[in-house]
Amino acid sequence: MGSRGSYVYDFAEGSRDMADLLGGKGANLAEMARMGLPVPPGFTITTEACRAFLATGEPPEDLDRQIGEHLAALERATGKRLGQVDDPLLLSVRSGARFSMPGMMETILDIGLNDLSVLGLAKTPERERFAWDSYRRLVQMFASVVMGVDGALFEDVLRRVKEQHHVTDDSGLDTCDLIRIVESFKDLVLERTGRTFPQDPREQLREAILAVFTSWNGERARLYRHREHIADDLGTAVTIQRMVFGNLGTDSGSGVAFTRDPATGRRGLYGDYLANAQGEDVVSGVRNTVPLHELAALDPASFQQLRTHMGQLEEHYRDLCDIEFTIEHGTLWMLQTRVGKRTAQAAFSIASQLAEEGLISADEALGRVDGAKLAHLMFPRFDTEAAAPVIARGVAASPGAAVGAVVFDSAEAVRRAASGEKVVLVRQETTPDDLPGMLAAQAVLTSRGGKTSHAAVVARGMGKVCVCGADALSVDPHARRFVAGEVIVPEGEMISVDGFDGTVRLGAVPLVESEVVRYFDEAREPADNAGQQDCAEVHRLMVHADGVRRLEVRANADTPQDAARARRFGAQGIGLCRTEHMFLGDRRPLVEAMILARTDAERDAALAALLPLQREDFTGILAAMDGLPVTIRLLDPPLHEFLPDRTELAVRLARDEALGRAATPRDRELLAAVTRTHEENPMLGLRGVRLGLVVPGLVAMQVRAIAEAVVARKRVGGDPRAEIMVPLVGAVEELHLVKEEVEAVLSTVAHETGVTVTCPVGTMIELPRAALTAGRIATEAEFFSFGTNDLTQTTWGFSRDDVEAAFFSAYLDKGIFPTSPFETIDREGVGRLVEIAIREGRAARPDLKIGVCGEHGGDPASVHFFHHAGLDYVSCSPFRVPVARLEAGRAALTERWEDETK
Repeated sequence: MGSRGSYVYDFAEGSRDMADLLGGKGANLAEMARMGLPVPPGFTITTEACRAFLATGEPPEDLDRQIGEHLAALERATGKRLGQVDDPLLLSVRSGARFSMPGMMETILDIGLNDLSVLGLAKTPERERFAWDSYRRLVQMFASVVMGVDGALFEDVLRRVKEQHHVTDDSGLDTCDLIRIVESFKDLVLERTGRTFPQDPREQLREAILAVFTSWNGERARLYRHREHIADDLGTAVTIQRMVFGNLGTDSGSGVAFTRDPATGRRGLYGDYLANAQGEDVVSGVRNTVPLHELAALDPASFQQLRTHMGQLEEHYRDLCDIEFTIEHGTLWMLQTRVGKRTAQAAFSIASQLAEEGLISADEALGRVDGAKLAHLMFPRFDTEAAAPVIARGVAASPGAAVGAVVFDSAEAVRRAASGEKVVLVRQETTPDDLPGMLAAQAVLTSRGGKTSHAAVVARGMGKVCVCGADALSVDPHARRFVAGEVIVPEGEMISVDGFDGTVRLGAVPLVESEVVRYFDEAREPADNAGQQDCAEVHRLMVHADGVRRLEVRANADTPQDAARARRFGAQGIGLCRTEHMFLGDRRPLVEAMILARTDAERDAALAALLPLQREDFTGILAAMDGLPVTIRLLDPPLHEFLPDRTELAVRLARDEALGRAATPRDRELLAAVTRTHEENPMLGLRGVRLGLVVPGLVAMQVRAIAEAVVARKRVGGDPRAEIMVPLVGAVEELHLVKEEVEAVLSTVAHETGVTVTCPVGTMIELPRAALTAGRIATEAEFFSFGTNDLTQTTWGFSRDDVEAAFFSAYLDKGIFPTSPFETIDREGVGRLVEIAIREGRAARPDLKIGVCGEHGGDPASVHFFHHAGLDYVSCSPFRVPVARLEAGRAALTERWEDETK
């Protein structure tokens, strides 16, 4: 019996609440057993045993004894012994971590068979083929997974034998063929390892268990954990279960079932079934399955029983369930269940449906989707009207639109992707060895398998586009090409894979906006019909998120067009309007004139020319955001960014001199100005508030443009709410001087126009010193907005443009960064500065409005941090506004649930 100090638990001793200890697989098997479902008996070795093994290199001292006790109990319950010659007990060994993890050790079936017991298993003529097929599977799995023999060698043997007999799959091989294959496999084992295939069943079991433990630190598992941000110290459990057999004839088989479509979320029974087959035949895709509903005709009783159990499981788990089952001579056995992986589309659909059906609350539904899935739904789709003809069709296993160069193996996919090329991995079927290539590819395309194949399940979990079972494709990895009808596609050729409808086209198909983006852009409730169903389900969850969130969501927008779109996307104002973007294009010569000015009069003239242009910009933005706050940042970047490139100018002048041409006076002036303003590290140079303090008239011009835009809007009945933000403040004295100038200009404009102009003045907190002296700065600032991009750079001491390509990938690989600090806020460093600034700022000014305007404001994980830190709003690019709205709602729920559990 499992108890304190136990490393082994019988299925009857566990529950799904014990997933940390028993792994997901073991916990769910225990739960099904508790529910009274037909589960083959077995036991689970805990993750604690794995962690102990990984720490010491040896299994825990008492583990062998505990396994022996549970094995003896299993033998008594089944009336069979492991290794007995006559009808032996056979076992499966499976890995099962807390989280479902592609890349862990594959299942090993038929542990317990050897040269003698295979004869006992084949005690009647009708069981001979089954027995040798089972032994073949054991030798192949055990040798490749446990003993490290290249699995392709076994596949080559199988391929040659099938070619000799002109059969396409294993089921066409007879008993004699399988005996020959087993002997060839054992010879391969001896040749490649120097060891004979182990004949002692208990040795087989022990080695398989240790192999599962070891696989936790395998390259594929570590790669997947790194991508999914799963902790490295969890370890895996091991489940040992009595074998049941789907390869006993036409009244037997195996399948995978989903209680709803994992690709679309539609209600119903979905899955694949394969008669006279074991489970790995279904998920590997080596044989083409039939749709699950065809089981109703093949075995009506088992189908009806399966439907009943699926309904029980969905109601019990209150979610989409992914189920593996085997039918042995007409008897149904449930081998596994788990909450199924699903696409982004299915996630929103299922959460919304379950809430409508009353299985979960609206809060729970919101908790089951996330910003990453919403962003995926906002990706563009192919414009099929402008597309090339379809060359192949398959199963739409994971939606999306992907374009890339064809590659035929994982290594090539990784190599090309590392050089910046987009690729599509094309295989007959994928195996766990293909995981690195699947991660690197834009899409996965296979000629075999269905929605429950390895390729489909892994791709859905990773959010990758996937089309499976495109059986019109003849994939030849040796010739580095595939053939579709009369079309030959070599490696490197561009193809477009449509995971929405399962089609494949030559070339790069143009893209169009997704329906979900159109829904946000139209800013109205979608029609609840088939064509708008996805949007309707997104709408319901977005409405709930807006209803529960505390954080406001603003947008970073610099034009009236961007501001208007952000508002349609649900923005509650503008958190960052970057005025430097208004000085580019046709206006650049005016800025050059300001920089080149020799006298105050020349500078004033240049600023006067810029003033009406700035005023027009601000008027349009304030109109688009009428009634909502618009935070306008004064000029931030160094002046040389508005001048021509220094090297280009110098080369042009040198060329003129070499050709005997006189350089233009303007070019000489520009080169002198560029040289004068050149900085070794402009990120830390003359920019932000420093620029406003040393360039006379610059702040006054911008503030006047803002004030006059406010007046213009008020005169036509508008409700402008402009806020003026001073960038890069490091000392309160800087802000004090600029604020005096701002207030003087506002007062002047009010006096000139007779219209009261009130604009709050605040600052960006983007320097560590500003965060550490926030209490003093808050005596002058009416609001704070964290510029997390620069705050990250100045806290870490690196320039983003210089270091991302130089060493970030190495830092991520070495685990120094769990993720880029420019993507997700660095909570320990930058986050702590944010918390200090919030606490000290509000201590000095309790009504201080605080937000964030760096792009972290649209990152899901960062939004949760900002909510818990107590910010009033986040601001991000217009396209990310819906993501931030959704995550702000989820953050509020998370906080509520945490409070309820205290």
